[in-house]
Amino acid sequence: MVRTDIQNAQHVLYDFFLYSVQTEPVDVVLATFRRLFVDYTESSTESELPVALYSIVIANSEQQFLFTLKRVCYILINNWGIQRQPDAIRALIKMFDDQVLMRPGFSLILKRLRIWMRNFITSQDFHDLKLFAARYEQHEHWSNRYTSYLLAPQYLNLENPLEQREAARHLSSQLKSKFRFDLAMYTAKSQMESPPTTIDNPTVLGEAAINLIKMLLLQPGRFGYENLANLLRKQCQQLTYWEFKRALLHYLAYALPNTPITRALKDKLPDSVLTIYRHNNSELLTEALILRTSKRVIDILTCEDGVQPSKFFSMFLAQGNPLVLVILLLKIALFCPNVQSHLELRIASLIRYYETYSEEDCRWVINFFEVFRITFAVYASGTLYNLVQISTDDANVPPLSTYRIFSQLRDQHLNFNQVAAELEQRIMEDETLQLQQHLVAQTPLEIATMPPTMQDAIAS
Repeated sequence: MVRTDIQNAQHVLYDFFLYSVQTEPVDVVLATFRRLFVDYTESSTESELPVALYSIVIANSEQQFLFTLKRVCYILINNWGIQRQPDAIRALIKMFDDQVLMRPGFSLILKRLRIWMRNFITSQDFHDLKLFAARYEQHEHWSNRYTSYLLAPQYLNLENPLEQREAARHLSSQLKSKFRFDLAMYTAKSQMESPPTTIDNPTVLGEAAINLIKMLLLQPGRFGYENLANLLRKQCQQLTYWEFKRALLHYLAYALPNTPITRALKDKLPDSVLTIYRHNNSELLTEALILRTSKRVIDILTCEDGVQPSKFFSMFLAQGNPLVLVILLLKIALFCPNVQSHLELRIASLIRYYETYSEEDCRWVINFFEVFRITFAVYASGTLYNLVQISTDDANVPPLSTYRIFSQLRDQHLNFNQVAAELEQRIMEDETLQLQQHLVAQTPLEIATMPPTMQDAIAS
């Protein structure tokens, strides 16, 4: 069987299901899929379909069969997603639970087909497929809240079918947009003088989510994370690679809360960062080196081998306060926006690593994922959050309670030159990197002395 014959057979299936899903009722499409892949019977009016599938199976290429099966599934999922047919997507995925697939086949073709179908059901590919139905489940696993990140490996893997990449990218974008919208609505409604009786909170942090957003907006002081990132970008124009790595460490350490974990970070991180690509130390900095280095720093802070948490990730979360780690990742993403995809891959790896644990057993890492997605919704989206202090005569009111959050569409042409120039002058005067004294003077007391546990930190 030559490769062109397999490709022709594949396109017969692709073209049929693409036409069918756009013109036929859902139950008709599902019945055809079942007759072909689950029951495999030739007693069908679509006679060319069993012949096409037979051509693929008889060629004895499991890889080509699985690629074909995946692409057909994502053709259906893509179109049903556009048509807003979640029940159809659930029915398609549930079809793989049918016990008929567990029966041995009698003919060579049926036996081979059943084995390959069972292999698919136990594969990561099928696990990825189930993400498209998980969002509709009432009793979802905790990891399903972060499906937008779990989809990243699917749409970034160029070996996946185009339909799979498009479906994954579309759903991920849709889920992120929904979370950003829900978060903005929650912050607006929860701060009303007479808030509604029930307010949908898209996070699992409860009312502490509001205080977290306030802390995020207060923490960098007058300069802001975007301005810090743009300042480093400006400095990079005349640096060698060695000088850049030192400047990057300076940038990452700046405006962090004065806690034991940040002091440990400043002691240990230079050993990992300064040794990156040391053979390039004397070269002038390039965009390629910036991107490669940003990826490596993200690996150091999250998941170096793409599977297990790094020692820095474990160190941060052992303290029960992921906020500092999230701020570091935010700084890297703002400085090098092209690293965002790599960051989401690493977040997906961490979710996969911990998803075998129950929600109660990994509450501490769930806090990290919550803080991460809230932070990136605040700083890396089309919504600009602002903090306004409201005057009060009540001395007993907690400091954060005197602030109100307001949001608006982000100004894409933010003028940062003046504030960046002032910040640059201050930083250049501080060659010894003694940043914490300046930080304590600029940062509200409740942030500078943030307690080690996440819930206490947010609720303070």
